[in-house]
Amino acid sequence: MDRIDVPPAGPMDLPLSLLEMGCSGRFELITHPIPGQALPPQSTLPHGLPPTSLNPETEVEKRFLRDPAWLPIHDTDVAFQKFLKVTQRNVNVDSLLNCTASPLHSGLSVVRDPTTGMLLDFTEVLMENTGLSAKNSLSLQRQPGPPSESLRGSNTNYPFLPGGMEELTLDQIKKKSELEEEIDFENDLLKIPPGLKAGMDFTNKDAKVAKAEVNLMSLLETLDITDLQPEEEEKEEGKGKEEASKIPRTNSLEDLGIKDAVSSSTPAEKGKEEKSKPGEKPEENQKWAIPVDVTSPCEDFYKRIPNLAFKWPFELDVFQKQAVLRLEAHDSVFVAAHTSAGKTVVAEYAIALSQKHMTRTIYTSPIKALSNQKFRDFKNTFGDVGLLTGDVQLSPESSCLIMTTEILRSMLYNGSEVIRDLEWVIFDEVHYINDAERGVVWEEVLIMLPDHVSIILLSATVPNALEFSEWIGRIKKRHIYVISTLKRPVPLEHYLYTGNSTKTQKEMFLLVDAAGNFLTKGYYAAVDAKKERTSKHAQSFGTKNTSQNTSASQDRAVWLTLLHFLSQRQQTPVVAFTFSRTRCDENARSLDYMDLTSSIEKAEIHSFFQKSLSRLRGGDRQLPQILLMRDLLKRGVAIHHSGILPILKEVIEMLFSRGLVKVLFATETFAMGVNMPARTVVFDSIRKHDGTGFRNLLPGEYIQMAGRAGRRGLDATGTVMILCKAGVHEMADLHVMMLGKPTVLQSQFRLTYTMILNLLRVEALRVTDMMRRSFSESHRDTQAHEKKIIQLKQTLSTLSPLDTEGQLSDMLPYYHTVTELRVTTEALQRAILESVNGLKALSVGRVIVVNNKQHLNALGVILQVSNDSVNRTFTALIICEKGNEEGDGGGHAALPHLYNTALFVPEGPCSHTVQKLKLQDIMAITVKTLKVIPDRIIDNYNKRQQPRFKLDPPGQAISTAAQELLRLAEANPGSMATLDPVNDLQLKSVDVVEGSMRLRVLQDSLREFNCIHSPTFGEQCFLFVSLVFFVSFLSFCVLLYSLFCVSFCVFFVWFVLFVYFFVILFLTFVIFDLVCVICVIFCLFFVLFCIICLIFCHLMSFFKLYVSFLSYFVLFLFFCLFCLTILHCSILYYENTYLPKRSLNFVSSLLVAVRSGSGEDECRGRVGPAEIPGV
Repeated sequence: MDRIDVPPAGPMDLPLSLLEMGCSGRFELITHPIPGQALPPQSTLPHGLPPTSLNPETEVEKRFLRDPAWLPIHDTDVAFQKFLKVTQRNVNVDSLLNCTASPLHSGLSVVRDPTTGMLLDFTEVLMENTGLSAKNSLSLQRQPGPPSESLRGSNTNYPFLPGGMEELTLDQIKKKSELEEEIDFENDLLKIPPGLKAGMDFTNKDAKVAKAEVNLMSLLETLDITDLQPEEEEKEEGKGKEEASKIPRTNSLEDLGIKDAVSSSTPAEKGKEEKSKPGEKPEENQKWAIPVDVTSPCEDFYKRIPNLAFKWPFELDVFQKQAVLRLEAHDSVFVAAHTSAGKTVVAEYAIALSQKHMTRTIYTSPIKALSNQKFRDFKNTFGDVGLLTGDVQLSPESSCLIMTTEILRSMLYNGSEVIRDLEWVIFDEVHYINDAERGVVWEEVLIMLPDHVSIILLSATVPNALEFSEWIGRIKKRHIYVISTLKRPVPLEHYLYTGNSTKTQKEMFLLVDAAGNFLTKGYYAAVDAKKERTSKHAQSFGTKNTSQNTSASQDRAVWLTLLHFLSQRQQTPVVAFTFSRTRCDENARSLDYMDLTSSIEKAEIHSFFQKSLSRLRGGDRQLPQILLMRDLLKRGVAIHHSGILPILKEVIEMLFSRGLVKVLFATETFAMGVNMPARTVVFDSIRKHDGTGFRNLLPGEYIQMAGRAGRRGLDATGTVMILCKAGVHEMADLHVMMLGKPTVLQSQFRLTYTMILNLLRVEALRVTDMMRRSFSESHRDTQAHEKKIIQLKQTLSTLSPLDTEGQLSDMLPYYHTVTELRVTTEALQRAILESVNGLKALSVGRVIVVNNKQHLNALGVILQVSNDSVNRTFTALIICEKGNEEGDGGGHAALPHLYNTALFVPEGPCSHTVQKLKLQDIMAITVKTLKVIPDRIIDNYNKRQQPRFKLDPPGQAISTAAQELLRLAEANPGSMATLDPVNDLQLKSVDVVEGSMRLRVLQDSLREFNCIHSPTFGEQCFLFVSLVFFVSFLSFCVLLYSLFCVSFCVFFVWFVLFVYFFVILFLTFVIFDLVCVICVIFCLFFVLFCIICLIFCHLMSFFKLYVSFLSYFVLFLFFCLFCLTILHCSILYYENTYLPKRSLNFVSSLLVAVRSGSGEDECRGRVGPAEIPGV
């Protein structure tokens, strides 16, 4: 075919035209259907003229103000003149008289007949909330704001009044303003600054006071007689000032409101209030946190709630029924339960109640992943659900809003209108309040919530749930019902996995069984299995301080072996927690040849993945992360962490919930409330970096992540595995992490700039009020313990006495048995410690039970043994309470009437001490031994005893030993197994064998006594032992009295004979021999000394010494009596009757000499030494 040449069209042949737009001189190029009919420019169209501007003012404003390009460059004056011609100013005088109408202060109220309801009259009533708005009031009765501020509010709005605070009335505000205005600048000003002892004296000491001149005439001139009669108004004003001056000054509107509310009531009103509420307790002694019993079944649940607001296809647990009952009563609840226990049921019922009541509910969560997951779940269940996060805003007008805690805080500060219709606020994962960065947000929200909003708190198990609920109830002045359960719906089994190849893939050792028992046998089996594959050089160092860093090839071998083993045992799906995003990606990429899905599952994954990403553009679908995730998902592997795209994370979560993802490598954020249980949970490591350094997982963190194992209704038990790549972790670390106490809820309150600026906008809210109502200040209530003691005493006084008749009948045999048991135990233990085998058992690393003045049944480990065979000492590390390292002995005294073998377990934080022990301080030798490094422990302890190193943390060796001792004490609260003297120590002596057999018989006989089952056993036993001691004391007094009587009789007889012999001997020998006088005086002094010693021994309660000394004294008296008798008989034998005669002659001569006054010489002259024979 030939080519046809067509000439080009001319200008007139083109279908184009110019159209003049209005009168501004602007032209537009338009198409014309029939060319050549009209020349440009044309000012009309086939359907009429185009629309022009609304008015010339708008066009001028647009031309000269909004678009500077239309302004002329040179002749600006001409343009301005044209502007004035176009815009003519119209004078409107009425606009000067315009004013806003004031709100109505009164309204009309209808008066009806109470019987018939007929309209009788209209009365005018005063409206209390007139003029209140979001800009000047905290009341819920204020006028609503504009619709644009209904959701998020405005930063110029006042927040609603927080619950627990009382809004001030106009009279109270007026009194406060009068107090602030009436300041006496002469008397009210301070001269001494607060906190200082001295101030300044502003008086001028050098100034001389001028003498006042009294002029009576001037007084008469200014005197007005009418002023002598004060008017009633002046009296009332004076009374008002006096009353105002009596009101104390305060720094808080809250305090002023409370004081004025109490003082403003009249006596009559007070009487009415007291009569109306006779049984109400004072607010100070009221208990706000009320624990709910979840052990007894709730049998009348369906009778009390015949029509449930929401029904489930399964039967509710007891704690869920109790929570639903409390929600029906519109009470606030705190539900603390394990992961996957069913806490979401409580939230679902609250949402259903709000929809039934036509109100609103807010569900808050700490992370966006949880918000997105809850939005999908609640959207499918209820439909009318919205989502508010930092990235997405969906259906904000819904009755149920899911948002983060920061958004709720902003809504509360900005006075959002959503708060008016709010009935419930659900706080999920309340234990997130321990977060150092965002924990303060939770406290702010709890403090700022209004009074009409009920609170639902959902948390994992925490030790201080009652304490936290008590704080919330006190600041909100409402009861909080605490529902706590330790029951786990699916028990967990914890394993150590040491396999790394096909040969060792079955090396899985049970560490904690489903009952929660820690099995050391499994730990040592894992250690032995790991040592078999190490070299002899590595075996010499053991498992201590083993580095957990491994290469990529080793990690790949471990993961391939583990996943192949779990897939064979049908233990999938698996959640592998890895505390590094890079490690998550590397572990997932290393499984490049592992396929865990079937062809049907691959097709389902592919279709769902393509359908979910259909909203993306073509270029976005080819992103490397999307391509990688598509390949991994087809093989049943996925990654979940903060670096994954949000749409991909949502796809992964939905596929995992369907069971199509077999292995999910995730960080710990996946465990934060996301309800996606798996069958197996694997920990790549138990150490994480918390922003400041590496540390082991806390018990609460481990329980939170391990709780994802076990699907309720599908699995009998959940499997938790810890990978031991390079070595087995420390036993103490594993025990604390698995069976330790969860972290208590602690306040992270701090003042932030946002908080201060938001509070300074409102005069009624002060920063000090916010600080006073925080959780951190609740612990400083010094009167709380005293109030609690008073309440317990009152409760105890109302209880009826216990009926223990018949239970204490065998108290006397029990006392004799315990006494014999204690004596037998001490004798047997003494024999063990004195034997050679017993001393060999007390080697380094042996765990012992210490019982002395400082410690009562405390576990310790021997570090050193002295070489002194006579006074052997043992250096041991002993656990104790923190703050009691010095061992003051307070509270460690064992009761002598109880056979106490319970090991010491510290109530608070555990500490340790190193002491030197004697043999008698060792109560028992256990069968346990620890691998310790004694030199490091002793050196570290001695170093920390120095003042400059006192605050240093303990070393690794001493921490490991102390944690292991604590673990043993907690695992064996009753007593630990000790070394048997016959079987273990090979002591074959008759006393030891008989003592060991007798000890077993006595220990078994203790269980047969009825008195130990009595609830008042301790008190009654103490009274019984006191009675025994009193009887013993009486018997001692009787014995003492009998000894005293015997001693007195012997002493009296001896004294009479001694006086008789003394007179004879004195009259016979004292004049002639001075030695006899000295001997007699010495005997008298010795007798006096013996009496003093007896009195001293009696006063010092030296009973044994007293009895022995008294016996020796009696013997001495008899000996003296015997000696004097022998002496007297010998004198009578040699002298016959001569001695009495000479004695009588000497007495008569002495009397005559005294009467005549001749003195001594005459007596000596008459009777001399030579006249007495034998001298």
